[in-house]
Amino acid sequence: MGLFRGRRDDDATPRRFQMREKLASIGDDFWIEDEQGTRAFKVNGKAARVRDTFLLEDASGREVAKIQERKLSVRDKVDIERDGRTVATVHKALVGIRDRFSIDVDGGADLKAHGNIVDHEFEIERDGDTVAHISKKWFRVRDSYGVEIAAGQDEALVLATVVALESLTD
Repeated sequence: MGLFRGRRDDDATPRRFQMREKLASIGDDFWIEDEQGTRAFKVNGKAARVRDTFLLEDASGREVAKIQERKLSVRDKVDIERDGRTVATVHKALVGIRDRFSIDVDGGADLKAHGNIVDHEFEIERDGDTVAHISKKWFRVRDSYGVEIAAGQDEALVLATVVALESLTD
């Protein structure tokens, strides 16, 4: 329960996942697979919503995060919720030439995403340490890219953040 559900403290190896390059339209679903091709998480695009809403579900179908766009603020932002509570908010940084996003984490250290978000070549960092590296180089499947998550990180939160970033840049 809580923000760090899904941690992998017992494993010191980073884990890679394969994501689709363009998010499915609302109402469509797609699987996030690990580097062995095993379905690990499902992104469920909820139909009939006013705002873009995606559910991140584990392989057994249990909701682990809700990713919901908020368009009525000064700048677009996306909330990541667990158990009905906002655990992180993703928003574009107001300064800078490069793509930079801030991820405000409730009850934890905030994250920053920087690099070429649109072309899927970027990093997510916490206090200067890389939490995740996103790149098209690991998987040669068309319209996909990889997310390598450092050991001990909350995989569901990081993957939900990547989905949020994708929804803000499409």
